[in-house]
Amino acid sequence: MTPERIAEIFTRQDGTYLCARWGRPVAPVIFGLADESLDIFRGAIRAGFAHAGHPVTETDPEMGSNLMLFFLCDWAELEEVPDLDRLTGQPGLPARLRADDADQYRLFRFDADGGIRACMNFLRMSGALADAHPAVLAETVTMRSALSFARDIAPSPEMAALIRAAYDPVLPVAATEPAHALRLAARMAAAKEG
Repeated sequence: MTPERIAEIFTRQDGTYLCARWGRPVAPVIFGLADESLDIFRGAIRAGFAHAGHPVTETDPEMGSNLMLFFLCDWAELEEVPDLDRLTGQPGLPARLRADDADQYRLFRFDADGGIRACMNFLRMSGALADAHPAVLAETVTMRSALSFARDIAPSPEMAALIRAAYDPVLPVAATEPAHALRLAARMAAAKEG
């Protein structure tokens, strides 16, 4: 993976670069899944963050849960989530997602140092995701929640290596300069050689 490709993955539509990782232990909560799928997602989250070298915990002292996954049949179900506007900071989110015919929506919140403080994932399971294999979807959601990706990414050994590199303690918890992609590429190359 080239530095240019890495920079592209973290460059937003407005042209700004942001690569942020979690700055606190991840405390997941999952809504709307059957018990058999719950175990798959819990396992994927634990395995994914263990691979990155980042802790997963039961509760966050400030927020209770900070990685929230909402599985819905239809965006109208979001209307029933208490204080959704306050939780997301996105007034009218269900109507916007319905108008866009979106299958999923991911939202990050950040701490003062730029590290990820919270991540909310909303997935509409009646659309294109209806046929997704639970294990593949669990891995995809986990990886997309690990860093502030500006593009949708798919699980691959390269992406796993990129996430692991971004969690290297010598790198900052958040970076806004595209040159940071060079450091990530160097870390990935060094890990491959080692």
